[in-house]
Amino acid sequence: MPVTGRINRRPWREHIDFYEAAELMRHLGTAALIICLYLTGMRPQEVQAMRSGCCPDPGPDEDATPRRHLIRSRHFKNVINDDGHPVSAGEDREIPWVAITPVVHAIRVLERMVAQDELLLSAAHHDFQHGRGHHGALKKSTLNRRIEDFVVWVNQKAEAHGLPEQVVPADPHGAIRMSRFRRTLAWHIARRPGGLIALAIQYGHMRTVLDARTSSGYGSRSRRGIHSVLDVETALAAADTAARLRDRIAAGEKISGPAAHRALTAAAQTPRFEGRIVPKTFAKKAAKFLAQDGVVLFDNPDALLICAFKRDNALCEPDLGATAPRQYDCRPGCGNAIRTDTHARLLRERADEIDKLAAHTPEPIGKRLRTNADQLRATADAHDAAAQTAEALA
Repeated sequence: MPVTGRINRRPWREHIDFYEAAELMRHLGTAALIICLYLTGMRPQEVQAMRSGCCPDPGPDEDATPRRHLIRSRHFKNVINDDGHPVSAGEDREIPWVAITPVVHAIRVLERMVAQDELLLSAAHHDFQHGRGHHGALKKSTLNRRIEDFVVWVNQKAEAHGLPEQVVPADPHGAIRMSRFRRTLAWHIARRPGGLIALAIQYGHMRTVLDARTSSGYGSRSRRGIHSVLDVETALAAADTAARLRDRIAAGEKISGPAAHRALTAAAQTPRFEGRIVPKTFAKKAAKFLAQDGVVLFDNPDALLICAFKRDNALCEPDLGATAPRQYDCRPGCGNAIRTDTHARLLRERADEIDKLAAHTPEPIGKRLRTNADQLRATADAHDAAAQTAEALA
C-alpha cells in the first residue's frame, strides 16, 4: 500500500515495515485517546468506558441542516445506588457529550481496531501482541505509559522531519497523565463568549447552573462545585485581558470608549497571572475578584472589544448579581465597551474578509454582507477619531 500521510507537505515516511505495524497501531490508538481526552472534557474513566457505536452519524434535521455528533456513554462520578453505595459500573450519562470533528475521526479510528459493541480501548484488541487475554479496557497506568511513549515517538519524528517547533517540551510538573487533559479544555472553553454555559453542558453540570449555591463538591455537580471552576477560569481570563490591555497601552496604542477610564484603572490594578499552579483556595479569591463591579475586564473576540463590566451600564441585560456580561448578547453603544488600536485593525481585517465573501455571494445576501463590512469600518473609524493615549486620559 502506498504511504499517503504527510507531515509538512511531505510523506511522513517512505514505507512501513511489517514488524513496525503493531507499534504504530499502538501509537495511533494513543493519539486517538489523547484527542478524546483533550477535546471532550471527559474524565479518564469515561473515555475508557466508550464502546464502538457510541458516536453514530446523525441524520439531517427537518430543515436539512446537519446535526452535531453526540457521544453516548457512561459516567461514574458520584453514581450511587438506593442505599447510597457507589456503583462501580457507573450509569448512562443523561446528557451526551458533544463531539467535534477531530473527536469523531479519532473514534472512527478506534472503531476499526475493535469489534462491534466492544470497548474502544479494549485490552484484548490493543494489547494483542502479548496475548494476555485481558478483559475490559486498558488500565489507566497502562494508558499513562503509552502517552509517555507517544511523546517520545512524536519528538523523534519532529526532529527527523526538521520541525523542532513541533517537539513536545518537558513538563516541569511531571509526566503528562490522562487526568490533566480535562482541565486544559476548560481553560479554552471558558475564554469564549458564552463559553461558561458550553462548559457547564459539556462537563455535565448544566442543571446545576440553574440551582442555588447550596450543595458542595465539584464531583457532585453542585452549583458551588462547577461554579468554583467557572469562577477560577473566568478570573484567569479577566487577568489575561487586563495584562494584554496593559501591554498594548505600554506599546503606545490608544484607547477609546465610554469605559476607557475604568479600563485603565482595572488594567493597572489587576495582577498578572504568571502560570503558577492554582490552589484550591484560589476559588474564593476568584469569586471575590469577580464581584468587583466595574473594574473587571472581559475580552470579547467576536465583538472585537473589551467589556469593563458594570451591571448598571450593561445593555446585555445581565441577571441581578451577575459578575460577568452576556458576551453572546453584546450590543453597540454599551457604556462598558472599550477598544484599542488593535481592535480597530481587526475590525478592518474582518470587513475585508466579509467583502471577499460578498463578492462570491448572490444578492441580496451579498448586499447585507457589504453593509455589515461598512459598519465594521465605520466602527474602526469612530475609534480612530476618539482614541486617546493613556496619558491624555489620565
